[in-house]
Amino acid sequence: MSPAHTLILPGWQSSGPGHWQSLWEAAHGYQRVEQHDWLRPLRGDWSARLEEVLLDTDAEGGGPAVLVAHSLGCMLAAAWAAHSRNTHRVKAALLVAPPDVERADVRQVLPGWAPVPLQALPFPALVLASSNDPFCDLARARGFAAAWGADFVDVGPCGHINADSGLGEWPQAHEHLKRLQTLRFPSREFCLSPSGNTLNKQAHAAKLTR
Repeated sequence: MSPAHTLILPGWQSSGPGHWQSLWEAAHGYQRVEQHDWLRPLRGDWSARLEEVLLDTDAEGGGPAVLVAHSLGCMLAAAWAAHSRNTHRVKAALLVAPPDVERADVRQVLPGWAPVPLQALPFPALVLASSNDPFCDLARARGFAAAWGADFVDVGPCGHINADSGLGEWPQAHEHLKRLQTLRFPSREFCLSPSGNTLNKQAHAAKLTR
């Protein structure tokens, strides 16, 4: 697939130059979904912008997109998927460090994003979460993944999995992304097992492992 069909969805205030999303964008040519207002994110506006970029990307040819979301970008992906009629334009999603937007301290900073959209995603997804994320308990992140029908990986104590986490280009996560990029489309090849490991529904399906 074309690099431009991998869409970077940053969270609040976007992702700075040392963030793994920015490093992937620079190294691989992925396309960042630029929001009109990074400081005062409105769920409706952000969803409309994602819809616009997906329609433009689809018009260019090359097949459906893969979403690479961090933090509030994860909630954007889930909110968009719950309401859009164009979810077929997304092949898969990598969702990293979803914040608990229903928590009181997070709601003060990001009003208008609660409740968390908990509808099952209509495309394969993988949630990567940190065991010491200051904006979301690990159990909550695991619950989001289960509701979304996504696979789940605990990446250990990495904070909010951002530039401050010191991950650099984070090659381990990029391996997960490459597996999502190579999925057949349409596909529902992945599901969440009780242990959190990926189950393969088809003999030929790619595997996501810890």
